[in-house]
Amino acid sequence: MNKSKFFQRLAWAATGLTLVVIVAGAWVRLTDAGLGCPDWPGCYGMVTWPSSTEHVGRANAEWGHVRMVESGKAFREMFHRYLAGFLGLVILALAFLAWNNRSRPGQPVALPMVILGLVIFQAALGMWTVTLLLKPAIVTAHLLGGMATFGLLLWLSLSSSTRAHAPTLPARAQHTAVVVALVVVAIQIALGGWVSTNYAALACTGFPTCHGEWWPDMNFAEGFRLWRGIGVDYEGGVLDEPARTAIQMVHRLWAVVVTGVMAWLLARLWRAEDLRKLALIAGIVLLAQLSIGIYNVVGGLPLANAVAHNGMAAVLLGVLLMLLDKTRLRRTE
Repeated sequence: MNKSKFFQRLAWAATGLTLVVIVAGAWVRLTDAGLGCPDWPGCYGMVTWPSSTEHVGRANAEWGHVRMVESGKAFREMFHRYLAGFLGLVILALAFLAWNNRSRPGQPVALPMVILGLVIFQAALGMWTVTLLLKPAIVTAHLLGGMATFGLLLWLSLSSSTRAHAPTLPARAQHTAVVVALVVVAIQIALGGWVSTNYAALACTGFPTCHGEWWPDMNFAEGFRLWRGIGVDYEGGVLDEPARTAIQMVHRLWAVVVTGVMAWLLARLWRAEDLRKLALIAGIVLLAQLSIGIYNVVGGLPLANAVAHNGMAAVLLGVLLMLLDKTRLRRTE
């Protein structure tokens, strides 16, 4: 296997692994295991986590004033850390290969280095998530950093892969529309992260109304206050009902915008025959994401469904990035 092919396959593997890390991170967050380990990078001073009776007793004696051991939560937190650490090593290998092959025509160098820098910053955000006690701004940034890592790795994979033919003129005409949809979806992902990190997923009972009202009592200023005092434990959330309701309602209302923009985009994409397959996939993913989101509310936030909502957001982002690539001319074409 030549170096170019190996780099391409490693980039695709890293992209898939990042999706797994995103889903695992959602699982950790939604099972309230974000503080399963009160320290970082170890867990109660251990390389793994306290599991035996002896280790749990020792950890409680030393760390009990901070947080008592819950072995299941500690395991989930460390599983996510090790998975993310392995992804970091794969990205480091990508950056090394890119630099080592920098003289080869067409070898991306800048993007792998940017991704490496991003994953290092992600590690810092992971540490601050613990040390700042699940501060919503930090946890949301950590989620968005994971999505950005996934998106950039996918873009690197697409850029490194050869394609059968350049996009047609009707396909290239949809490039700006795809950019618009990508921005709108990215905003919704950020809002979804803010819902989750402020424990506002069930702030509204019922759908499409909230507490039986179309416009319930809401406190937007408090709900979207990005930074609060240091030392506050945010596990379980600290906002009152009107503030959480405001967060949930903004996420719902922006979902209407997303649906409208995506419908407009899909209608445009259908004009280009070479984009119809991806357009159909995008429509199916959007419909699945909307259905999952609605069931989160009416079903009481079942764990598997809530985790799937995070994963499907990444998939929708990925499909839009593939459409972005399909509607652009590359330098070599």
